Amino acid sequence: QVQLVESGGGLVQAGGSLRLSCAASGRTSSSYVMGWFRQAPGKEREFVAAISWSGRSTSYADSVKGRFTISRDNAMNTGALQMNSLKPEDTAVYYCAAGLRGFAGPLGKFDYWGQGTQVTVSS
Repeated sequence: QVQLVESGGGLVQAGGSLRLSCAASGRTSSSYVMGWFRQAPGKEREFVAAISWSGRSTSYADSVKGRFTISRDNAMNTGALQMNSLKPEDTAVYYCAAGLRGFAGPLGKFDYWGQGTQVTVSS
C-alpha cells in the first residue's frame, strides 16, 4: 500500500505561484501513476494532472494547461505540482493520488489518496 501526504497549500494572490508537494511512503518500490485532483466547495472532484512512473507521460486538464506542471522524483518518493498564473477559480482542496492500474491520463483509476491541502487564490 501507498500512503500520501500533501503539503504546500496556502493563500496566494491572483497571478501568483504555488508549489504543492506529495510525499509517498509504504510500498513505493512498486511503480504507480501519480495524479492530482481538486475539489471546490459545492462542486465535484475534478482531474487536474497525472504523470506516469517514468515521468515520460503527462496529462493535464484543459483548464490548467500551460500554467501547471506535474513532476516526480522516485528516488525521493515525492511528487510535485507547480502552479503558476493562479486564478481565483483555482481555489480548491487539492489531493494527491496514486494508481496501480497504469497510466491513462484523465481516465486513469486511482487507489490511494492523500488528505488534501487547501489552496486559496484571492482576487
